[in-house]
Amino acid sequence: MRNDYDLSGEKTNKSKFSHLLIVSSLIFGMFFGSGNLIFPVHLGQLAGNNWVSAAFGFAISGSLFPLLAILAVVVTKSDGLYDLARPVGKFHAALFLVLVHLTIGPFFGTPRTAAMAYEMAAKPFLPAKFDTIGMFLFTALFFTLAYTLTVHQNKLLKYVGKYLNTIFLVLLAIIFVVAFLHPMGGLNHMPTQAYQTNSTVSGLLEGYNTIDAVALLALSVTFVHAAKDLGYKDRELSGLTAKAGSLSIGLEVLVYFGLVLLGAFSLNKMNPSANGGDALSSIVNYYFGNFGAAFLGVLVTLGVFTTAMGLVASFSQDFHKLFPKVSYLAWLRTTTVLSFVVANAGLDNIIAWSLPVLMLLYPLSLALILTSLTVHSKPYAGVVYKMTIAFTVLPAIFDMLNASPAAVTNLTFVKTTLAAYHQYVPFASLGLGWIVPTLVGFFLGLLLSKLGIFANESAEVESRD
Repeated sequence: MRNDYDLSGEKTNKSKFSHLLIVSSLIFGMFFGSGNLIFPVHLGQLAGNNWVSAAFGFAISGSLFPLLAILAVVVTKSDGLYDLARPVGKFHAALFLVLVHLTIGPFFGTPRTAAMAYEMAAKPFLPAKFDTIGMFLFTALFFTLAYTLTVHQNKLLKYVGKYLNTIFLVLLAIIFVVAFLHPMGGLNHMPTQAYQTNSTVSGLLEGYNTIDAVALLALSVTFVHAAKDLGYKDRELSGLTAKAGSLSIGLEVLVYFGLVLLGAFSLNKMNPSANGGDALSSIVNYYFGNFGAAFLGVLVTLGVFTTAMGLVASFSQDFHKLFPKVSYLAWLRTTTVLSFVVANAGLDNIIAWSLPVLMLLYPLSLALILTSLTVHSKPYAGVVYKMTIAFTVLPAIFDMLNASPAAVTNLTFVKTTLAAYHQYVPFASLGLGWIVPTLVGFFLGLLLSKLGIFANESAEVESRD
């Protein structure tokens, strides 16, 4: 680190730029996973010659929300998810942290990274009879490596930001260069029905489904700690985090447009695929032949492995902060072992029940981002936080029920309730029924604060450590 400072002890401009790049790479590597890689390709196939407007819509929701999540962490000077949610109340903050990390961690997100890596990198090369043992051995190696590389928290910046994500981006760039130098054909293809007249809205809804804002809130503890390990604090820390987050999201937008364009080009040589994974696989195989399967396997594995490292590290850091008597290493062992077990014991069923929880958490996360960006420093912040979240809870529960397995949605009471919700609440049929109630709660909280009602509640916003 000595070369990063001049004789006065200040960081040099060269070191600041280097730190900016490596923290940006860390953030990108942690949250850009398999869904971010394959969803835009399928979107391009569906959008056809309306690919630009569809990609724009996808970028708005798929990139803007994550950027706002990063900025919420920055402006509130939070040291993780618990700090960010604490103005709502300690119990809410603790419950929110546990639900977010369990859902995007060992009960859903982390096991899915290993399962996706196995599907793309190992399964195509194994006889069907070895599928079970292959999955077991692959995921065991996957999580052993993830554990080993995250034991030392201060090494995460180097492993992900400097090496693994850089390799991933180089491999992805190879695909772009080859595909754009030798495009499959023109872009004059009829969009599917959903993308003929409302391509921007359809793309926006597709990007909304990435739910990356929840992941960025959970991962915040890791990239904030990484910046602190570089010697940044206070304003310098906030500045670095904001710039790095913006740079990583800007790169993500460019990647999204490139992937959507790949999908649109592919319509000249193939029919629209059933999903983005099949579409990307077909495109890579077209350009690289038999080598394509191995190339894509390595690319996807790198993408999901860096995400897995971020998830297990952030889980352990946030849980250690919430339950300090249990060490970071103990939480790290817990989440990696649980993730390994879930990946090998009914991942499909876990996903079926975890997705509804994500649909519950997403509106609550966006409501938290809204309040954090607007009123966190105001003396009346406590009232606004509480009212906003209170008005968001009910539509978030309805969205959760709507995304639940058939065993829940087929219940008469649930079916009737959801029908009324979709009919009477604006945007509910699009999965965005929380928007109006959240804004009502937000402005009602502001009004009550101005009128001096619940003034004592405002004093409950706690100072950050």
